[in-house]
Amino acid sequence: MKTTEKIILIDGNFSPTEAKELLMNLFINKINFHEKKNFSSHERYGKEDKTATRRIPELKESVETISQIITEATAQNQKIVITSTVNIHFSNTEE
Repeated sequence: MKTTEKIILIDGNFSPTEAKELLMNLFINKINFHEKKNFSSHERYGKEDKTATRRIPELKESVETISQIITEATAQNQKIVITSTVNIHFSNTEE
């Protein structure tokens, strides 16, 4: 493997309905991931997962921003261009 792998996740033009479905599913799944991680930490260690408790509100704020963008694109009868690349590399540190 190279030092960093770049994998294209999303690259296209979408209707507001398609963009909403795609992005909401992605962000809701990520929120659910962190909620489960935090719940597991509570059950196993009796404390919150710091990363999860930080990321959940950030992701929920992103969902609100996405909703505003979708509403505006719908009102203006516009398509939405979405591009997303996942960068993967190794790290010796834990968060």
